[in-house]
Amino acid sequence: MDFFKGQDSLTAIEWVMRSIVGFIFLIISAKMMGQRSISQLRFLDFIIALTLGNIIAHPLSDEHLGLKGSTISTFSIVFLYIAAIWLSLKIPLLKHFFDPPAITLVLDGKLNYRNLSKANLSIEYLYAELRKANAEDISKVAFAAWEPGGTLSVFLNTAYQPITPTDLKLTTQPFNLTKPIITDGHMEHALLREIGKDRVWLETEIRPHELSNVILATVDSKLTVQVHVVQDPP
Repeated sequence: MDFFKGQDSLTAIEWVMRSIVGFIFLIISAKMMGQRSISQLRFLDFIIALTLGNIIAHPLSDEHLGLKGSTISTFSIVFLYIAAIWLSLKIPLLKHFFDPPAITLVLDGKLNYRNLSKANLSIEYLYAELRKANAEDISKVAFAAWEPGGTLSVFLNTAYQPITPTDLKLTTQPFNLTKPIITDGHMEHALLREIGKDRVWLETEIRPHELSNVILATVDSKLTVQVHVVQDPP
């Protein structure tokens, strides 16, 4: 465990061991912080990402620095992050500070220049984001808002929205969700339990193929199994 402490010099193996420990440590930290921290960077998430990156980077590049201080600091910051998220759910003032409301940029086809400046966005950038949402003309936009996560939400006027079966009063089939139940010859036991089936049922459904030869098999809400194989043995 000498690589964990500050040294005058480290061997190649000790550098590798530091990298492994730092990598695993960051994975655990990210797991503790939850999906929000990796789905999109908001104000608090951005600060945490910068801080953790700097803390763990130094001992991974400087042999004179030990990992003990970095691990303690990282765990402390992760704890503060979790506490801040929990408090923001309980205290409206903190929630408004960490997760401010969306900024309305376009309403009924009219641009709000004051809010555009508040969001620190240029008109060119706004139009670029509108084009990504297939809104080439701002007059077609019923509502557009700049979200705290740094994305633009765009809603077109109903006259420019695609026609749906509901608009035409057509009868539609219920939603049918398809999930992979076999991938690369390995069955998903959790999915089998979820649909109330067992291995025998699955092997019966994929016949005449063998489980080990199935690269992908999917099952839908009606328990219909679709099988894709690479090559069956002769």
